[in-house]
Amino acid sequence: MSGLTSAQASKEHGASLLVTSLASFFGVVLIQATAFLVDIFGEMEGAAITALYSVALVFIGLALYVAAVVTSNTFATIVAGRTRTIALLRLLGARARDLRRSVAREGFLVGLFGGALGSVLGVGASHLARAVAVSAGQLPDVEYTSVQPLVILPVVIVVLTTTLASYVGSRKVLDVTPVQATGGAVDTGVEAPRSRRIRTGMSIVLIAGGVALLGLGILIGMVNPTGVLVAFLGGVASFTGIMVGAYRILPATLRLVGKLFGRGPAAKLASANAIRYPDRSTRTAVGLLIGVTLVTTFAVAMYSYRAMLVNEFDEASVDQVLTVTVGIMTGLIGFSAVIAAVGMVNNLLLSILQRTREIGLLRALGFTRKQIRSMIVSESSQMVVASMGFGLILGIGYGWAAAQSLLGSLDSRGLTAPTLPWAVIAGTVLCGGLLALGASLTPARRANRISPVVALADA
Repeated sequence: MSGLTSAQASKEHGASLLVTSLASFFGVVLIQATAFLVDIFGEMEGAAITALYSVALVFIGLALYVAAVVTSNTFATIVAGRTRTIALLRLLGARARDLRRSVAREGFLVGLFGGALGSVLGVGASHLARAVAVSAGQLPDVEYTSVQPLVILPVVIVVLTTTLASYVGSRKVLDVTPVQATGGAVDTGVEAPRSRRIRTGMSIVLIAGGVALLGLGILIGMVNPTGVLVAFLGGVASFTGIMVGAYRILPATLRLVGKLFGRGPAAKLASANAIRYPDRSTRTAVGLLIGVTLVTTFAVAMYSYRAMLVNEFDEASVDQVLTVTVGIMTGLIGFSAVIAAVGMVNNLLLSILQRTREIGLLRALGFTRKQIRSMIVSESSQMVVASMGFGLILGIGYGWAAAQSLLGSLDSRGLTAPTLPWAVIAGTVLCGGLLALGASLTPARRANRISPVVALADA
């Protein structure tokens, strides 16, 4: 469909290509790093090597899961922003089936190019980092795996999820009738009550089942390190349940956070905007929620992991084992920060496009440019605070469960409290504050360029 290969589509795909490339890059680096760990400690025996292979499977599964969630959410947001364009094409005679195939084809091409680019960069970056670490004496000079065959998995998953996300997302926007192209057709995020009931039911089942598996994994981990695999499945299930039910969970959290931002008109409108369209605000906040949860999970798991190992083994050898893990977590922090920034900016920009008439009306009623800018910044800040607070709680729980299910059998103390990485938590909060400000600048500028007369005339 040539109608969607415009300058606007190119800008949209710039963001989606960045996300798919990063998702593939992240997965490939994790898998290559795991292969390097196997190369280093491959001659170990007993519970330690079992724990290593268990961690390898967890890293691979985590890479694929992150890729699936991030690419699906990002491309669904891009497709949602094209409601009026697709409605206009329907009005001009385009068939819904052809439009949907075209959108899915775009998703396939974006996923294929982004996945391939990310895989090449991921393999190269992992070997470069490994070579630097070896030359600096931080890693032993052994024969390392050139390319782990499993690196193809993140690419395949990125392509499949991006194609599927574009196709599923198009189903919603193609419900717009051709006549609606003459009006202000936008994606409001309103679902049928039956669909919401199904989503809520699925969310409850996944969360309850996931929590049960997490508990079972911790119990198994008291006697065998493979408990981490069961706990990982529980973490994936419960977090998927949270993602499915996020349209209920996050708006409720945003409602509480909104009360902390005062009772001024800009703050009250920002809170109302976040709650009025739960799917839209959820798409904006979910990227940061994923990032904060992952960073906190890895940090808590690593610090707890280190504390449990130090209790049983020599501290110097423990530090050598954790060198690669620290590198992975550092890369994860950078990955999560970029994904969160791209996701928030994209969704806030989409929000501005969808609220052209609303902003024009506010300007006509006397809202100043400063108040409009304050509203956008406040809305962004509320989403950041809600996502970060919720993500920190989840990350601490998941991180402790990961460490306990992996090394519970090696720690003579049994169940132990999580070791909290206060420096990482403080850094995450600081980065979140900067992200809230940075992610709101471009949308705020765009909102202030909206003319009240033009906006009110935009039917």
